[in-house]
Amino acid sequence: MYRGTSVKRRVSEDGKRLTALIKGGKWSGCSKRGGLALMLENVAALTLRTKAFCYRGRFYSCEIFANALDLSNSLRREVVVVARMLIEDGGRRREATTERTRACLKHRKGCGNAISTCFVIFLITLMITSEFSDAKQLEKRILQRGCKLEGLHPLLIVTYKNITVSVDKITVPHGERVMVRCRELGKYKLIGDPSLHCRNATWNGKLPSCVPTTAISNYTGDPEDVPPTIVFGLPAGSAAIEPTGTLAVFPGSILHLECLFARRLGNPEWTWTSTFRQYLTGWAIAAKERDWKYRLSIYYAKVQDSGVYTCSTPRGLANSIRVHVVDVQCPVINLPEGPLVGKIEGARMGHSANFECPLGYRLEGASMITCQYNGMWSGDIPRCEAITCPPIDLPSDTWLQLLEHNNSFGGRAVFACMWGHKLLGSQSIKCEGDGTWNGSMPTCFEITCPSPSLPRSGRIVDQMLQSTRRKHHRNRIYKVGALVKFACLPGHQLIGEASVICTENGTWSHQSPVCEFPIEKIVCNIVGKVRCPYPGDPPHGRISPLKFWYTPGDNIQVTCSPGYVTPLEPVRKPTCRENGIWSAPPPPCRSYKDV
Repeated sequence: MYRGTSVKRRVSEDGKRLTALIKGGKWSGCSKRGGLALMLENVAALTLRTKAFCYRGRFYSCEIFANALDLSNSLRREVVVVARMLIEDGGRRREATTERTRACLKHRKGCGNAISTCFVIFLITLMITSEFSDAKQLEKRILQRGCKLEGLHPLLIVTYKNITVSVDKITVPHGERVMVRCRELGKYKLIGDPSLHCRNATWNGKLPSCVPTTAISNYTGDPEDVPPTIVFGLPAGSAAIEPTGTLAVFPGSILHLECLFARRLGNPEWTWTSTFRQYLTGWAIAAKERDWKYRLSIYYAKVQDSGVYTCSTPRGLANSIRVHVVDVQCPVINLPEGPLVGKIEGARMGHSANFECPLGYRLEGASMITCQYNGMWSGDIPRCEAITCPPIDLPSDTWLQLLEHNNSFGGRAVFACMWGHKLLGSQSIKCEGDGTWNGSMPTCFEITCPSPSLPRSGRIVDQMLQSTRRKHHRNRIYKVGALVKFACLPGHQLIGEASVICTENGTWSHQSPVCEFPIEKIVCNIVGKVRCPYPGDPPHGRISPLKFWYTPGDNIQVTCSPGYVTPLEPVRKPTCRENGIWSAPPPPCRSYKDV
């Protein structure tokens, strides 16, 4: 194909001039410089860097090159499809380029001159970059497409480059291999080739399948119609499973292969490909196992014991396990300084290392890693991250305050409300081991007092209200600190506190006073009756019940304001005597600091 002088003959005059422009690095009139270079890197795995293909302001796109290949019609169509697929991955130029592809395919005759020029210049530039000297090699690279692997059966484990495929669909590059095995070694029999090779979008065979054995079928139906199950045990030593399903065994191990088959149906038979020595076979001795476990034992395995071990039933159904005795060591694990705690069994194949973190830390990574058949650990050494809860950010328009904030494990966030507000919710929340707070952030609501009762024959003369004013005092909102002053109508006497204050517990500091006629005007109404007069509220307290006059035998008690207490225990209750005199004055209210 286009080699030697045949290439030179196809170079038109425009092609020579364009080649000169490419060599000279002149790019005047090119508005899409470098775009095709990116496409060609995807198509042919080239790295052209700053080189592009344009002439007289025209950008020669990838599909023109694809149509220029002098191939048979069937192969030409395949190349065009490849180019179109890559063009659709081309980002912002995708729609325009795709339309040009379709136009060129529809009107193929109109592409001749441009196609020849673009293709020849493309080949010359490839030779300049020393990437390819042969169009045949480039053609081959274009046609080498990857293979899709999708719809994997859950019983299959597919490994690609020593990594287990955990997605439902992957594309494997041309020339690469994947390894396939059944999920439970010995419990399923693999039917097919465990190694698949990708050749230009085609696998070299069908995806294998897994056939259940006697143990998986739970011995239902005729046990002679399914292959026997093989399970392995390691009383001493270690082993690992390779991607192809081969059992890799460390030298010196003791390996028991158990063929599960009903003894009443006859004796199965063990065969092996190794010629190193003979192996002990027979039914298990333990009472619980001797009717269904037919064993083959390999003691102190050596490299020469490697081979295929097959158990066959009397009817010829068989299952096999391939054993590979190999000395594999993984790098020694050195725990980093810090809180990570590790229990390391060893560094031989099949050995495991378990990790955990102390209280207050979270393990980031796998809690257990295993030394694999390839001498690599199944994962990286994890690390311990200190457990923290999300920091608490208070809104700027809130009345909530943060008295304490420790968002590490076991720490607390303590809240309080500003003066005049009450906390709704928990006062503190704790950071739990899962990195979350054990409660939600509380809120604050404004404390208000109910409208004070207006004394009969009295009025409110002055108010210092830190609130919204309304027409009537009963519709007003009294916030903490609001002061209300009372006065009596002319001819009446005020008994009680002349002013009250809204306190932080949502109550008034005193009961509303009463207004009554002067004593001298009442005497005529109470002649012949002995009563005790209202004794008055003590400082920082109030008496109850509240009356103008008390009859003999009535008791009164004092309720102190918040922060004040009566020093007498038990609190004495003054009693109105028969002579109209109280048995004792009301007990005083003192600050709890002074008691």
